[in-house]
Amino acid sequence: MTVVGLDLGGTKIAAGVFDGTRLLSKVVLPTPEEGGMAVVQALAEATRKAEAEAGVEGVAIGLGTPGPLDFKEGVIRFTPNIRGLVNFPIRRLLEEATKRPVHLENDANAAALAEHHLGAARGEGSSLFLTVSTGIGGGVVLGGRVLRGERGQGGELGHITLLPGGPVCGCGLEGCLEALAAGRALEREASYAYHRKVDTKELFQLFQEGEPKARRILLQAARYVGMGLASLVKAFDPGVVVVGGGLALNAPQAYWEALEEAYRHYLAGWEAPPLRRALLGGEAGLLGAALTAYLEVRDGGG
Repeated sequence: MTVVGLDLGGTKIAAGVFDGTRLLSKVVLPTPEEGGMAVVQALAEATRKAEAEAGVEGVAIGLGTPGPLDFKEGVIRFTPNIRGLVNFPIRRLLEEATKRPVHLENDANAAALAEHHLGAARGEGSSLFLTVSTGIGGGVVLGGRVLRGERGQGGELGHITLLPGGPVCGCGLEGCLEALAAGRALEREASYAYHRKVDTKELFQLFQEGEPKARRILLQAARYVGMGLASLVKAFDPGVVVVGGGLALNAPQAYWEALEEAYRHYLAGWEAPPLRRALLGGEAGLLGAALTAYLEVRDGGG
């Protein structure tokens, strides 16, 4: 059995045919700037190109997309970086365009699913995945499936509150893990500290040069991640914890040491699950989208 995975991002769409263990093809197209129906057309085109490259059609499509989703209705509630996708019935429109069933998943949940089945958590009964990049997201996988919750809000790991009254988050609340430790948060703190615009790449360079402000900012962010993970472990007790994302995976070793020190400190007296680095990199979202469809079809979900 083969399916098609689609990973919808703010600047690009990745598509690939998947056979349950690996990608048989991969194509990348730009995400249309005009958004809306142009995105649906681009997703359908990416599907056709991936199938042509693989020489086989998929029986279903898995779509990983940013933004809150209404899984029951197949609707994207909104996406911050793609125009025209507010209360957008993406599932129905893509099914009409491709004549195939479409299964939706949040992009961070999709990456969590991929790391569980094919990556750093492979072979575990349950796992918790956190991606630390421009923002912070993640997912919890129990019994091989993503925990979505009753309202589709499960696994919003970047929005647990760590510092009441802290910096305002993009979600509108304050003190979220994302507002304290994501790439945007580090750039905000560094720009304040140096009285000019500083991006994460320069912050890492300043850290490597031994600059005290950079060290304070980066290591404090790492401690917040470790603290957040410890709280999540107490809630879910996963078999393993996996950390990925461009910021975390490109951070210096001292970042990981501070993260793990805080993780173990706030789990003192508890049994701490193993802490692992993600293995699938940029393909996690695409693989997870494909896995979403594959598991649904395999288990009789259409």
